[in-house]
Amino acid sequence: MTLAVNSIPGFKFGCDPELFILNEEGTPVCADGLIPGDKSNPHKVDGGAVQVDGFAAEFNIDPASNYDEFSDNIDLVLAQLKDMLPKGYTLTDKTSVTFRKDVWDAAPDRAKILGCSPDFNAWTGEVNPPPDIASLGRTRFLGGHIHIGWRDEGDAFGKNHLRNCNELVQQLDWQLGAWSVLRDRDKQRRKAYGKAGSCRYKTYGVEYRVLSPFWVLNHNERVRTWNRMQSAIANMRKTFYPEVKAEFNARLIQAIDDCKLDLDFRKENQYPIEFY
Repeated sequence: MTLAVNSIPGFKFGCDPELFILNEEGTPVCADGLIPGDKSNPHKVDGGAVQVDGFAAEFNIDPASNYDEFSDNIDLVLAQLKDMLPKGYTLTDKTSVTFRKDVWDAAPDRAKILGCSPDFNAWTGEVNPPPDIASLGRTRFLGGHIHIGWRDEGDAFGKNHLRNCNELVQQLDWQLGAWSVLRDRDKQRRKAYGKAGSCRYKTYGVEYRVLSPFWVLNHNERVRTWNRMQSAIANMRKTFYPEVKAEFNARLIQAIDDCKLDLDFRKENQYPIEFY
């Protein structure tokens, strides 16, 4: 079993994953009406909060300073979320689902709206275009976003803060985003959601939006994700991969966006992080 590394001093960590709900027959159903809370008014629970996000159930955790606190908060909120579901209903981290027509038709219109505010591309600094909702049809996707904080508050769009956020997200792409392609091979999701560099700038730090929730329910994957996140931060000064491996940045971005990290790319650039 992989052991969690110590956290980097001065940082706090959170997450706001999404999960789909399955009824007693194993059919994906809409979360709207099954759990409390929404984007405007998350439902506070011990260790975090829960809310409806379109067709998905979303939860967030209170900021954590170490892995035990981070993982315990996830388990604590998950347990409360599961208790809210009708008997026989379960949660799934399947990253993309096309909902049955009868389920879709019965859902309220508010659940069909893609309500998230835009995110940004840390490699270009530009706003990411929103998914084409018409092309999605009845298909929806999940995110497993990670929040990293290193200050109490400040201007989320200040020049120095934007630079710090963008550089950290680029480093995370090298050490976490590319690795995640081998753990989550859902190319359908990646076409619309979670491309390389996806982030939101926060007053306290940054939200890394590349990951799906593949790491949330599996404790080994959770530890590995934590360890890579810590490694990315620890290496910012001594081995900043977007600079050291600058000639391969475009290939890295393509690998994440295409959800395909081929062996030739890993050998050619001597990919610096072991794929365990």
